[in-house]
Amino acid sequence: MLLNIKQNEKLLLTIFLSLIFLALNSILCKAALVSNLIDAYSFTFFRIISAALTLILIYLYKNKKLVFNTKTNWLSSFMLFIYAICFSYSYLSIDAGFGTLLLFAIVQLVMVFASLFYKEKINIQKVIGIVLAIFGLIYLLYPTQSFEVSFYHAFLMIISGVAWAIYTIIGKKSINALANTMDNFIKATLFIVLFYFVFTIDNLHYSFNGVVLALISGSITSALGYVLWYEVLPKIQIITAGVIQLFVPILSIILSIIFLNETLTNTLLVSTVIIILGILITIFSKTK
Repeated sequence: MLLNIKQNEKLLLTIFLSLIFLALNSILCKAALVSNLIDAYSFTFFRIISAALTLILIYLYKNKKLVFNTKTNWLSSFMLFIYAICFSYSYLSIDAGFGTLLLFAIVQLVMVFASLFYKEKINIQKVIGIVLAIFGLIYLLYPTQSFEVSFYHAFLMIISGVAWAIYTIIGKKSINALANTMDNFIKATLFIVLFYFVFTIDNLHYSFNGVVLALISGSITSALGYVLWYEVLPKIQIITAGVIQLFVPILSIILSIIFLNETLTNTLLVSTVIIILGILITIFSKTK
């Protein structure tokens, strides 16, 4: 019993840290792109490259040798690349709140269908938790004033959400989080370079601060965060993985208040409580 408690505590800590890193990615991306410190392609390029290099160094330190398999992980690597590049470009011309809602709504939707496809057992308590968490997210991010949305950039965000959901689902089969994540980023590097030549990217611009933010996003919040996330995924249901990611927008907004001097509102406070309650109900529900 004591061992199970310690294992659960470790799992919860790993989940929390991985969500913090996912949220910090949003903050770093927002700070870099919205402030026009760097263009979307360059941010994604430096992010993926630095993550790959960081994971290679960590892997070499632990294993003393580098193993690269050309026959596996291509789909997960491509999904990682699609998620990152579409997210960066959509962020240029889409409202942050609406974009976050759209991204994680799509992630949740795809993962619900995936859990049904894989015939995971979902009890009524888990359903209540899912509905409550989604309601809290909608309450937080649903626009209260008239606004205009670029359907093109909204479509990019939808693609990004689908790609991240697939990347997460594939991670359920991971048996070595560090090796798999390193391999994914190495192969994603090939895709980001290929993207440059296929689409002949122009109007590139970057500043020192923009590159630093991209490097932090890659080497720390992406590299370490995704390893932790792949460590968590085999231990939880697909549906649970989808629900707990709804906590990321909350963390992002809280971190925006801390680091970007945004305002704490009653709406944020109420929705945070609702979403946390929904997540806790889902995580601690008992499957028969």
